[in-house]
Amino acid sequence: MPIRQLSETMINQIAAGEVIERPASVVKELVENALDAGASRVEIVTAGGGLNLIRVTDDGSGIPEPELSLAIARHCTSKLVEDINDIRSLGFRGEALPSIGSVSRLSIRSRTASGDSAAEIGIEGGRVLPVRPAAANRGTTVEVRDLFFATPARLKFMKGERAESSATSDVVKRIAIAFPAVRFTLAGSDRSTLELPATDDTAEGSLRRVAQVMGAEFPDNSIAIDAMREGVHLTGHVSIPSFTRANALQQYAYVNGRPVRDKLIAGAIRGAFADVLPRDRHAVTVLFLSLDPAIVDVNVHPAKADVRFRDPGLVRGLIVGAIRQALADAGIRSATTGAAGMMAAFRPGAASYDHGGPANGHRSYDAAYRASGSAGFDPVRSPQRPLDMQFGAFERAGARHGGFGEPGQAAFDTGPLASADARAGQSEAAETLLGTVLGAARAQVHENYIVAQTRDSLVIVDQHAAHERLVYEALKNALHSRPVPSQMLLLPEIIDLPEEDAERLAMHSETLARFGLGIERFGPGAVAVRETPSMLGETNVQQLVLDLADEIADNDTVETLKERLDKIAATMACHGSVRSGRLLKAEEMNALLRQMEATPGSGTCNHGRPTYIELKLADIERLFGRR
Repeated sequence: MPIRQLSETMINQIAAGEVIERPASVVKELVENALDAGASRVEIVTAGGGLNLIRVTDDGSGIPEPELSLAIARHCTSKLVEDINDIRSLGFRGEALPSIGSVSRLSIRSRTASGDSAAEIGIEGGRVLPVRPAAANRGTTVEVRDLFFATPARLKFMKGERAESSATSDVVKRIAIAFPAVRFTLAGSDRSTLELPATDDTAEGSLRRVAQVMGAEFPDNSIAIDAMREGVHLTGHVSIPSFTRANALQQYAYVNGRPVRDKLIAGAIRGAFADVLPRDRHAVTVLFLSLDPAIVDVNVHPAKADVRFRDPGLVRGLIVGAIRQALADAGIRSATTGAAGMMAAFRPGAASYDHGGPANGHRSYDAAYRASGSAGFDPVRSPQRPLDMQFGAFERAGARHGGFGEPGQAAFDTGPLASADARAGQSEAAETLLGTVLGAARAQVHENYIVAQTRDSLVIVDQHAAHERLVYEALKNALHSRPVPSQMLLLPEIIDLPEEDAERLAMHSETLARFGLGIERFGPGAVAVRETPSMLGETNVQQLVLDLADEIADNDTVETLKERLDKIAATMACHGSVRSGRLLKAEEMNALLRQMEATPGSGTCNHGRPTYIELKLADIERLFGRR
């Protein structure tokens, strides 16, 4: 087949295949155009998941009538002058409108602030319609109908209407977070209306917009980030370790105001939370990176979803370091969702007390029931007696024993007690302890949970999980404060690698030596391992080196080795901490609480579970109808 020049329509349809993946891609391109035009209000309407209709209306600067025909021509843009390395707008290629018009029925109606009237132009499957007068307010309205009607094969790859509508909502929310001063409305017959009122460009306004998108509970469970390194500025908010999600969909990242899904940023977030979250949980984050456009390439992906940094190690180090420092500075905090769950459990009707059998969750009742059997159960000896006896029995017992004094309470002291196993609050706690974050220990229940009191809350601490975190942090500090002890191999292990991987490992040999791994070049395509960290014991050296080589190639870091050492420290901490079932004295419980307050990250254990839950006094009063 001879080489020939493709038609303009075919070229546009090929470009549409790269840029216009689904209806959400169209919405993204059109909303970005509106924001680049200086809009303060953007309204989006969809139908049929966006396949039948997409309409985006803004109050931006508008397009002059003579430029409408240029707006739908390929590689025509007002956003790029000469330097491709100085991109300060969301769009810059000039491909979106002609690409959309080649696979749909597109119309653009626009009016400038100085224009006496509006003008409209249309494209149907790549065929350009003439410009004609129209009626419109200042700004631009772009309407896309019958998306992919010109390329019906693409319709087979579309998901259901609900899935396409959800993807469009996600795109609008991601963009809206970066532009808090702009009002966004997303409506249509295929969805419930989403309204995001404008706030302002201040830090408080930005956080209010984040709350609109991610829920009001996020600001209460987040930590502010503000750090700078070598001209790269990082701001935003990250969730505290006890506030997590089952997936990473709630992680929003922006580079110079552009929403991105970059694996380097995602990996940095995962690395920053590696110590405090389990592998199946993900932090909630909103991070903004601001840097010179010349040191970041936004032209590496057709949809501009990925970026490439000139110094990826700098960016990754900034994100990891800033998040870890913020978590350390924030001290100990518990998620408000934990208190909400406790409130729900305490509400009347949350648990069933059907006394036809053992009460669910009450150990003493359960034990007594099993010991006596359902037929021979003696309610007088049951610690649940106040729940089981009728009012008349109470009255007779009071008459016999002179009220509910000590003799009258004797029956309730028999059998195993479901109350405090240790009583720390026999005397009033010092005022200074009540003013601390975790308060003063009052009791230990079920030989594992410390109940503490502050001036305005009740705190329940899991003693094993809390002490596990304390021991782990102490082991880590001891491990990384000096070079890790190494063990010399009797015979060096030679590992064959691609030459570029061997070169990367050699460049990081000094850092690896600090972690106890002695590596040196052994010819052009191999390395010799002479020492390994003593903590690892007998390990698969070859697999370790291969994993390190892969990580250095991806992120230019050697976190793999550090993570393995930390994992061993976590295992040692788990076995060396206070076990469940151990009775603690009041002094020991208070000492544990004070250590938790002084240790960064002690709000969760090594496995990511919360170490304590706080219930505010106001919430307790609501449970009892006092508020």
